[in-house]
Amino acid sequence: MKLKMAEKSLFAYLLRSPWWVSILAACGIGLLGKIMFHGDYFSYALTLTLPFVVIAMIVAWRQKDVPSQSRVNDTVEAVIAMSWREFSALMEQAFRRDGFEVRRINGAADFLLTKEGRDSLVCCKRWKAASQGIEPLRALVAAQEAQEAREALYVSVIDLSDKARQFARDNRIALMLAPQLTRLLRLPKKSLPRTPIGTK
Repeated sequence: MKLKMAEKSLFAYLLRSPWWVSILAACGIGLLGKIMFHGDYFSYALTLTLPFVVIAMIVAWRQKDVPSQSRVNDTVEAVIAMSWREFSALMEQAFRRDGFEVRRINGAADFLLTKEGRDSLVCCKRWKAASQGIEPLRALVAAQEAQEAREALYVSVIDLSDKARQFARDNRIALMLAPQLTRLLRLPKKSLPRTPIGTK
């Protein structure tokens, strides 16, 4: 039998919160125990802080590679200002850095990635389009079937509509939105390309 934590429980809330929230809770319990108890009773009260410390460690581990909101905002600001040539070159460099073989293609997808014998199609030409409907995703699915690719990835810094998200889920299309794109590109804060990609 698999136990499931209640979504609205205190520990579930802490697991969704920044790690320092659990540390603050542990400190608060420790301070309260110091005020109310002495001697062995205080030692017992301190043991109540252990679950909160453990949760803080779990959350910190989960969030160690998660970019801050300010860094995400800086990345969005930078890539929206880029031309397609600049953005596509950065994407290609980032994929190669992560160990993919990258081939540019035309049509519904922009890149064919290969790694460990698995092919993936990537569509990112509409990365900053104001509206993100289902049509580009539907075209990507058709291209995936035609190429017999194992996976498909759709890239956008603009959030998708609920219908587009549902279509992506139904068709197993991976979405790379602003937080994931921030981790992939690893741009410095407040950084905009000063020279065209590929020039010295």
